[in-house]
Amino acid sequence: MLSKRIIACLDVRNGSVVKGINFEGLRRAGDPAELAARYNVEGIDELVILDVTATIEGRRALEETIREVSSRLFIPLAVGGGIRSEADAAAAVNAGADKVSVNSAALADPSLITTLAERYGSQAVVVAIDAKQNGDRFDVYARSGQVAADRDAVAWAIEAEQRGAGEILLTSIDRDGTRAGFDCELTAAVSGAVAIPVIASGGAGTFDHFFDVFTAGKADAALAASIFHYSEHAVADLKQFLQTRGVPVRLEG
Repeated sequence: MLSKRIIACLDVRNGSVVKGINFEGLRRAGDPAELAARYNVEGIDELVILDVTATIEGRRALEETIREVSSRLFIPLAVGGGIRSEADAAAAVNAGADKVSVNSAALADPSLITTLAERYGSQAVVVAIDAKQNGDRFDVYARSGQVAADRDAVAWAIEAEQRGAGEILLTSIDRDGTRAGFDCELTAAVSGAVAIPVIASGGAGTFDHFFDVFTAGKADAALAASIFHYSEHAVADLKQFLQTRGVPVRLEG
C-alpha cells in the first residue's frame, strides 16, 4: 500500500504566509522561506504554496517567493495561484516548482490542463477544486471561493483527470480554517470517482482528523496549514500516531 502523504500549505499574500477561516479574515502567520526550511527538517512530505490573491489581482504567483522557498527545500514543491497560462506555469517551474496547481483558469479553459500535462507530464499538474456543500451535492467555486463556477465537484474532478491532471487538491470551503475536521463525505465522493491521488484540504485540527480522512475519506494525502504553522502539532508525532493505527506513512530515518 502506498504511503499516505502529509502536506503543509503556505497561503501567501504580499510575500507573507497568511491564514483565515472559510477563505476570509486573513492574518499573518510567518515568513514563507523560514517555514519551508522548518518543514523540510520536520518530516513533511510535500509543500504547497498558494498565492491566495494572485488570481483576484490578475497577476502571476510571486516568483521571488517561490525561488526563496525552493532553495530551502529537499521535498516536492507545488505552486498555485495566478497560474493562468502555459507561460505562468513555466515561470513557476523555472523559479523552482516541481508541480503547478491550476484552479480558476482551468475552470475557464479546461484545455489548459491538457496543455500543461503534455508539456510537463501529468505528475506535475494538480487541479485544485474549492467546493461548498449545497444540499446533496458539492458546488465548485473559483477566484478563491468568491465565484460559483456552476459545476459539480465530483464531475469536475472526473473531467480534470480525463484531461490529464495528475492529482486533485480538494478543499472544503465550509471547513477551511475551522479545525472541525476534514469533509470526509466530500473527499470520499471525489476519491471514489477518480483513479488519481486526491489531496484533502480544509479543517485539520487534530490527529484524529487525519486518521478519519485517510480511512473514511479515502484520501491519498492530507494538507494542513495553521496547525503546523503555529507549531501546535509536531509532524513526527502525527506520523507516529497514524502508523500505530495502521495508516502507512513515510517515517524519517
